[in-house]
Amino acid sequence: MEIRRDFYLEKLIKRKNNGLIKVITGIRRCGKSYLLNNLFYRHLLESGVDADHIIRFAFDSADNLSLIGESLIQIEKKKRGVDPEKFMAYIRSKTSGEGMYYLLLDEIQMLDCFEAVLNGYLRKDNMDVFVTGSNAKFLSKDIITEFAGRGDEVHMYPLSFAEFMSVYQGDKYTGLSEYMLYGGIPMVVLRESAEEKSATLQNLFREIYIRDIFKRNRVKNMGELEDLLNILSSAIGSLTNPEKLKNTFKTVKKSRITSTTIKKYLDYFEDSFLIEAAQRYNIKGKAYIETPKKYYFSDLGLRNARINFRQFEQTHSIENIIYNELRMRGYRIDVGVVPALEKNQDGKTSRKQLEVDFVCNLGSSRYYIQSAYSLPDEEKRAQEIRPFRKIDDSFRKIIITKDIVPTGYDEYGILTLNIYDFLLHSESLEK
Repeated sequence: MEIRRDFYLEKLIKRKNNGLIKVITGIRRCGKSYLLNNLFYRHLLESGVDADHIIRFAFDSADNLSLIGESLIQIEKKKRGVDPEKFMAYIRSKTSGEGMYYLLLDEIQMLDCFEAVLNGYLRKDNMDVFVTGSNAKFLSKDIITEFAGRGDEVHMYPLSFAEFMSVYQGDKYTGLSEYMLYGGIPMVVLRESAEEKSATLQNLFREIYIRDIFKRNRVKNMGELEDLLNILSSAIGSLTNPEKLKNTFKTVKKSRITSTTIKKYLDYFEDSFLIEAAQRYNIKGKAYIETPKKYYFSDLGLRNARINFRQFEQTHSIENIIYNELRMRGYRIDVGVVPALEKNQDGKTSRKQLEVDFVCNLGSSRYYIQSAYSLPDEEKRAQEIRPFRKIDDSFRKIIITKDIVPTGYDEYGILTLNIYDFLLHSESLEK
């Protein structure tokens, strides 16, 4: 069964022949290779590009490596990269004709000196280069700088809920429950049974994500790193910082880990796209607050597998899903802080900090969004909109809830939207 990834395919199509190296980044196993070597390759053929003008080369393929006189087994044994001179000679032999050639290069990090090789291809008018990579070195967030400002990044996430539903056999209600539990890694979604999905997720964590972080960063204390990952998994969407996490280690694990080491480990997780951090932003003061931050997992299935599916809190899971959907749509996300003076029951005034779950920015557009698992009564609703009423600008304010409620505005101009409409309709925020 094929899962269409039209959202990302369109991004690649729009970037054809723009004179830049197209770099597809994202967490491992999110579908980068399939996007490039199947979906985009098919598009090129259908748009009239001759097959001999499309060069696909996977650096982890024994068959492909044999074309340039390399051996995958020898590369693994000697722990070296692919010889760039052999690869470049092969490309020269394939690009001697007229017209544009499209290079679709998979697992590019296995090529020695790949940055220099790709920068060399930038100078050739007859080559359009698209690459993916799947280890932590390549997936580092700052990889684009290696191409001297001439890289064009397409960041890919695991399946969105809309993509998930395109292959799910049930209705959207049971679909969301499964999506929250097992996430959107394509190979997991296509597994048949719950046991297969769970085993695949846990194997991915053990054999790929943790191993990549360990190899790249030469982590000495894997136990501490995995303990930190477990703590983050149990507290998605909660404000925290390295100092607070250090105290947790001291209390729970009797560990002397330093906040500096914790900060380093958090950077490792972010660099490999396992988690993302949302920084706090003072909406009235228009200034960022350095710490604490909120951390979200790029895939909920991986998060749930990390804690052996024992701690399934729908409130935080919904918040994580909303965050990922907004990021996939291109928004920069902050956690909003609204300072307010409020009177208590005794009539005394106190200073409080109200929170807006997501301050979403894209160009000149901004949305303030609250994630509310349920709105059972007016008291709960009043609690959710309280921060909104302290914001005096005209940007749209939205509550997203799992309740099946009709989309509509209240007397304060606040839009209520159910989670299904939000996830399944890309223009839902504009209603």
